[in-house]
Amino acid sequence: MSNSSTKVPERAEIPADRKWDVEAIFKNAEEWEEAYAHVEQQLPDLQAFQGILTESAERLYEGLTRRDEVSMELEKVIVYAHLKSDEDTSDSFYQGLFDRARGLVSRFGATVAFYEPEILSASEETIAQWVNEHEPLQLYAHELALLNERRPHILPEKEEALLAKGSEVINQAGQAFSMLSDADLTFDSIEDEKGNETAVSNGRFIQLLQNNNRRVRKDAFQSLYRSYRGHENTLASLLSSQVKRNQFYTEARHYSSARAQALHDNHIPEKVYDQLVTVVNDHLHLFQRYLRLRKKLLELDDLHFYDLYVPLVESNDFDFDYEGAKAEITNALKPLGQDYIDAMTSGLQNGWVDVHENKGKSSGAYSSGAYLTQPYILMNWQDNIGEMYTLAHELGHSMHSYYTHKHQPYPYGDYVIFVAEVASTVNELLLSHALEQKAESKRNRLYLLNQQLEGFKGTVFRQTMFAEFEQLIHQKNAAGEALTPESLKAAYLDLNRKYFGEEITYDDDIALEWSRIPHFYMNFYVYQYATGYSAAVALSARILEEGAPAVERYLSFLKAGSSDYPIEILKKAGVDMTEPAPIEAAMTQFEKLLDEAEQLADDLLEA
Repeated sequence: MSNSSTKVPERAEIPADRKWDVEAIFKNAEEWEEAYAHVEQQLPDLQAFQGILTESAERLYEGLTRRDEVSMELEKVIVYAHLKSDEDTSDSFYQGLFDRARGLVSRFGATVAFYEPEILSASEETIAQWVNEHEPLQLYAHELALLNERRPHILPEKEEALLAKGSEVINQAGQAFSMLSDADLTFDSIEDEKGNETAVSNGRFIQLLQNNNRRVRKDAFQSLYRSYRGHENTLASLLSSQVKRNQFYTEARHYSSARAQALHDNHIPEKVYDQLVTVVNDHLHLFQRYLRLRKKLLELDDLHFYDLYVPLVESNDFDFDYEGAKAEITNALKPLGQDYIDAMTSGLQNGWVDVHENKGKSSGAYSSGAYLTQPYILMNWQDNIGEMYTLAHELGHSMHSYYTHKHQPYPYGDYVIFVAEVASTVNELLLSHALEQKAESKRNRLYLLNQQLEGFKGTVFRQTMFAEFEQLIHQKNAAGEALTPESLKAAYLDLNRKYFGEEITYDDDIALEWSRIPHFYMNFYVYQYATGYSAAVALSARILEEGAPAVERYLSFLKAGSSDYPIEILKKAGVDMTEPAPIEAAMTQFEKLLDEAEQLADDLLEA
């Protein structure tokens, strides 16, 4: 499919072989309704375990397996509705299905809310004895150990049920933001470099900022932020509501802070967050050196935020179409072994990926799916190198899911967020390595170095800045300070000034960037992009240097799911994130890339 048209196509205009195979979950909405009804019908069966769940080891095992059976079916119900609604966020029918699915998730949560407090009504010694004596229950040994750690934060049954029933209402801010940002906001069209009218959308924003024509970049930047500025009060209210939601759960569950609660869920020491911020702050001079290099190579008197995505040098050698990108990625990932390549190739050929943007489609990219489904990848494809990296990234997530689902039982058949960004970034780094092997000219070498430097910029420096902002607004809220548009803009601009220093001109619009970032509705998610990237730098280097032994450790990591604490799973793969060393090593790698890029830049400018 060509990307030459500036018109965003309708869903029906997208070729079938470029759409994900959602019908592999349910053939149609009628089949979905049957599954929905079946889950609904099983809720009383789960409720019947109340009061008897801890009668014996056998009863506890029966209750946990029944819960998991219903949960597996419920996952399919929610994933189908989510994917169909994201195909066209203006389609009220599938929005309705998604809304009902979320309601069913809430009811399921309320139904099994008694599980945790009832299990914890038994002593730690009793549960340990049951696990030891009743072999089938050993399946749940790690889950029960994690639950025991949360004893101080689990409420009495009635309170847990009330929290579960209220979750659908309490969690609305993120959904409202998504509907406003993806479906309701419209952006003024702009003229491209040839004078043709071009649509501006969230899906096309970065592509427009990569345009070599500075006027196009500036117009796209101002078009997007003009719309967000027109809704800044609503967007500030939504973000404030999300922060208050986090604070509500913090107080209800007796944690010291919202961050403490978010990190405790994944057994992550808070020092991991703090040392990330500290090490990155200590190396901001390197980031600002990169900005100076960008300004020098672009031959600009002043660098603006809309100048941050355009390539430092031009090259048309890497702007592959979708099929070409798949071939390049497949070649790049060969070091991971034939089994990995065969599974990934099969997925690409059999409906894992929804490739192209269409009217109403959710913006951005992600990997989704459930334990009983294949992985699914949402893209909004454009023929450029950034999209190829995004596809490699999402395939990393999907292959992580593929291996986890294949090798872990359902209780551990997912992976926590802390390790989620590792596999995706390993794929990106292996892609960079493979492309560099083919770069014969200094210009192409610099072009590819820029991709890696941009990876650090976007995933380590930028996400750490986001993490600082997220921590700051939660602290302000906990201290009783209102999160108004003015206070949010002031705080965000101050952080930008710290990170970008004197190397950039501060457009007023950048103070509003927080208003369009969906990850601020994901409760201390963003820091894990930066820690994951740092872990991936170490793992990918070992895969390329050591070969088979490192690959075996890495594949074991992909297969581990949530069968152990995430910190421990990464340690087994060879990276200890409780120490600052992986972040420092990543900064060293960034400096090495920057040194080479500066030398190549000097060579090209002198030529």
